[in-house]
Amino acid sequence: MKLLVVNDDGIDAEGIQTLFQAARSAGSPVMVAPASGQSGMSHAVTLEKGVRIDPRGEAQYAVHGTPADCTRLALSSLAPDTRWVLSGINHGGNLGADVHYSGTVAAVREGALHGIPGIAFSQYRRRNLPLDWARALRWIRPLLGELLLRPVEPGLFYNVNLPHLDPTQPDPEVVECNLDSSPLPLQFRSEESLHFYSGEYQGRARKPGTDVDLCFSGKITVSKLRLF
Repeated sequence: MKLLVVNDDGIDAEGIQTLFQAARSAGSPVMVAPASGQSGMSHAVTLEKGVRIDPRGEAQYAVHGTPADCTRLALSSLAPDTRWVLSGINHGGNLGADVHYSGTVAAVREGALHGIPGIAFSQYRRRNLPLDWARALRWIRPLLGELLLRPVEPGLFYNVNLPHLDPTQPDPEVVECNLDSSPLPLQFRSEESLHFYSGEYQGRARKPGTDVDLCFSGKITVSKLRLF
């Protein structure tokens, strides 16, 4: 089964290398990822200028464009026989309202627009605690295998968020839940004529039983998303 592996942190990010390893145990992956970081690009696409593609070895391509560009180019020519789009693992959570800003999620949503199901994976980050990509790989391998066996529904795709646990904590439970619809805090700091977003991610609203609350509480969250 051909699997397209995309992200928004760039082709050299540790997260996408981890996801590519997991994908190898489930099918035949092709990596088509941005040449540099594209976080927060949402579903932007390049329409009026050319997009360069640099081969990076066997079944790997760096695209000088957005995450959605990567999916579009892959489905049109680089990996037209793709069965699933896998995006991530994002360096940071994509919880609740984040899915509207996330290039990671947009890469999967673009696939869904063309009838290809997908899964976006993100790793929530806590301050002063290093990420453990080997542990993330151990968590997503069985989850990926289970999700790929589910029936394909038109317009359906998945958003998965991994918690950031202390090394001594046991492996987390996987729970299916809805997105938290709360908006992100509107906080900015001003420096001369510039304004920088300064919202506190960890202090965002947490509706009980939704993805923000459950992931912050140490669980792997799986949320179903639909195009319309």
